[in-house]
Amino acid sequence: MSEIRTDSFLAHPPAKVWRALTDPVLLATWLMPNNFEARLGHRFTFITDPVPAQGFDGVVHCEVLALDPPSLLRISWIGGPGLNTTVTWRLTPEGTGTRLLLVHDGFDDTDPNQQATMRILGGGWRGHMARRLELTLSEAR
Repeated sequence: MSEIRTDSFLAHPPAKVWRALTDPVLLATWLMPNNFEARLGHRFTFITDPVPAQGFDGVVHCEVLALDPPSLLRISWIGGPGLNTTVTWRLTPEGTGTRLLLVHDGFDDTDPNQQATMRILGGGWRGHMARRLELTLSEAR
């Protein structure tokens, strides 16, 4: 199995970063529209553009698997044919900011479609999602 890992420093306190990860309105501003609730076992969806060529209907089915405010959030991430992965965020105070570690794991090394999806998602987690999260944090009170 393969995984995506990111490690970033955010110049915001852990409580503020936690809120951006768990408040559905803020989460929608940097990730995707959703019906998230910070409750263990809660099933929810993210909605994005479909990719018919990949068999993806635009819906990511998720469940809150672990919740330890304000330091750990783990969700299932199921979308498209055969893609059944998890995303884990770990927050650690660092000075006046937060170290945010993300691990998106469970990609099948032998499935070319999953490897392509992993490359696309990896670019998103490291690129525009990271920038949008920083912008959301900068604009949030």
